[in-house]
Amino acid sequence: MHVGFIGLGNVGGKLSGSLLRNGTKLSVHDLNKSLVTEFVSRGAIDGQNPRNIMQTCDVIITCLPSPSASNEVMQQMLEFITPKKVWMEMSTTDEAEVKRLGALVKEKEGSAVDCPVSGGCHRADTGNISIFAGCERETFEYILPLLTKMGRRVLHTGELGSASVLKVITNYLATANLVSCAEALTVAKGAGMDLQIAYKAFSISSGNSFVNETESQVILNGSRDISFTMDLVAKDIGLFQAVADRAQIPLELNPLLISIFQDGIKRYGPRELSPNIIKRLEETTGLDIRAPGFPAEMVDDEPEETGYEVTI
Repeated sequence: MHVGFIGLGNVGGKLSGSLLRNGTKLSVHDLNKSLVTEFVSRGAIDGQNPRNIMQTCDVIITCLPSPSASNEVMQQMLEFITPKKVWMEMSTTDEAEVKRLGALVKEKEGSAVDCPVSGGCHRADTGNISIFAGCERETFEYILPLLTKMGRRVLHTGELGSASVLKVITNYLATANLVSCAEALTVAKGAGMDLQIAYKAFSISSGNSFVNETESQVILNGSRDISFTMDLVAKDIGLFQAVADRAQIPLELNPLLISIFQDGIKRYGPRELSPNIIKRLEETTGLDIRAPGFPAEMVDDEPEETGYEVTI
């Protein structure tokens, strides 16, 4: 199976790296030519452009920063889709948009999958991240060997679009966790607590979470480097709001989170690291929410393992 991978950024570069590391025949493309050159030096093929990748590959994966970017790439590939080609959208995207593009693929007798990942960039780097996949069961079984090279836990979520819905819901939960962790750490400091002890208390209590175990640590280190930026958070919680609006679910917390991150972007810029949302509180209170003994970035210390399907 010849795989084409379009988008070698923070997440895509790690996922495609797992495919390459595990022996997949891989063609790559990115607007940043230096990233392509680096992959070619590791054994990948320069895919040249989206049109060529669609023509020469069996499975085409896109991992891009926005729905508009995915649409632009799809428009270049569309006329070259033939029966049995599979398009896998690994970007965090809008359910309605992935269904629209998927319908165009199906008109050409190809197959479409939305398969976003969740679990942190550090786990994407080691092939231990989780993957959701929305598609027909036959297609899922065909691409499962690829998914298990990129991720450890793979969940078939149902029809096309279902994985994107669940992805933006999980990102909403992570964002709410991030803001609550920032507030909790700031209150702990303001109340005179030792932040090393406070972090340990959170970690062994009902207040613990994946976000606390990862983003709280880089907040306390001061690097705030979780390889994710405020504009991407704003995009994700905006997509979650769109899902809620289509379902006519009145939300209270997410609009507040949107407002908080809009303010963060206004203050610090769209490419500011997302954990630095705590700077709003640091500036207001004059407190420095840092402590010794915490890592500058998260590293997945679990050994890489072959992935598997998670069943219900």
